[in-house]
Amino acid sequence: MHRRDFVRSVFSVGLAPKLLLSQQSASAPPPPAPVAWTLGLNPLTPVPKTEIAEAAGEPLLVFFSQRQMATLTRLSDVLLPPIGNKPGAVQARTPQFLDFLIDGSPTDRKKIYSGGLDWLDAESQRVHHMPFAKLTSQQADDLLRPWMRTWMSDHPPTEQHADFINIAHDDIRTATINSQAWNNVPSAGAQQATAVGLYFSPIEPDLRGTGAAHSHMAPHVVAAAKAAHPTPTYPR
Repeated sequence: MHRRDFVRSVFSVGLAPKLLLSQQSASAPPPPAPVAWTLGLNPLTPVPKTEIAEAAGEPLLVFFSQRQMATLTRLSDVLLPPIGNKPGAVQARTPQFLDFLIDGSPTDRKKIYSGGLDWLDAESQRVHHMPFAKLTSQQADDLLRPWMRTWMSDHPPTEQHADFINIAHDDIRTATINSQAWNNVPSAGAQQATAVGLYFSPIEPDLRGTGAAHSHMAPHVVAAAKAAHPTPTYPR
């Protein structure tokens, strides 16, 4: 082998790896550029959506049964429907709040609600042959009105079933007007409250109802003798 051939072969061996690497680099595709992650999805794959947890599903009941909750929801809607721009009891989620509240209430209060809701649904089945949750507003009103009473705070009626209707009525209204949904909607024509929040009520000169204007009105409940009618208590 001539010297020049030897030098040429050594030089070729040294350049071969570099030449091969350059050829591979020239044929290799460039590294992928950043792309939107949605381009890699299968067209049949739905794009994930984020939903608010409250709107994703109804909360689980903690005290009432499904039938009792349906009865309570219809009762709440009848006793306090939407008033102007203000939400009603159902829109304020009052039945769900009462489910939570009654679960942590004293045993006597639990019995009033569970027994009262069962009685109201059974009474609806007896009179109208359908659940209370399915009654029209007029049918529900005819069923409830005979049991409505006026009563002092923490001293509800002692008549059977009248106690439940009136206690539930008070709780539904109290829970609704103290809800965030109610507070978020300003009253029509309302002015900004003063710092001290004072208000006044007109004086009623005939509190006992003995005047001529009340002479034709019969009392709701005839009072019984004190010894035979002990004052009830309503633990909260």
